[in-house]
Amino acid sequence: MKLKKKKETYGAVIVEVEGNLIGGPESEKFHAFFKELINEGKTNIIVNLKKVPWANSQGIGMLIGAHTSIKNAGGELILTNVVDRIESLLVVTQLLRIFKSYDTEDEAVKHFTDKRESGDETGASAGA
Repeated sequence: MKLKKKKETYGAVIVEVEGNLIGGPESEKFHAFFKELINEGKTNIIVNLKKVPWANSQGIGMLIGAHTSIKNAGGELILTNVVDRIESLLVVTQLLRIFKSYDTEDEAVKHFTDKRESGDETGASAGA
């Protein structure tokens, strides 16, 4: 699995993941990558899963862990370009209630752009 900070735009960082999300020794690398972003003050993150053909339960757990860490830091993690096999897992486990997901990076960026324009840059939502 490879992780790459692709670009920063409108207060969000786009992270590209390549390879299977299957946990194991890769999970340390995954968590360290997102912890570093949080430590840099980058807490609005778009995770592009276009190049991730498969995820098992540990891989989904890695995404949940990153989501939780970012949310606790006052930010938001959004998924984009989720392949059908992974989307099916998210639907069956009802995790799409937790994760925001967009078909394209542009749509995810627009989410953060709209938040900035509305003055809600904290990632907080009513009732949260």
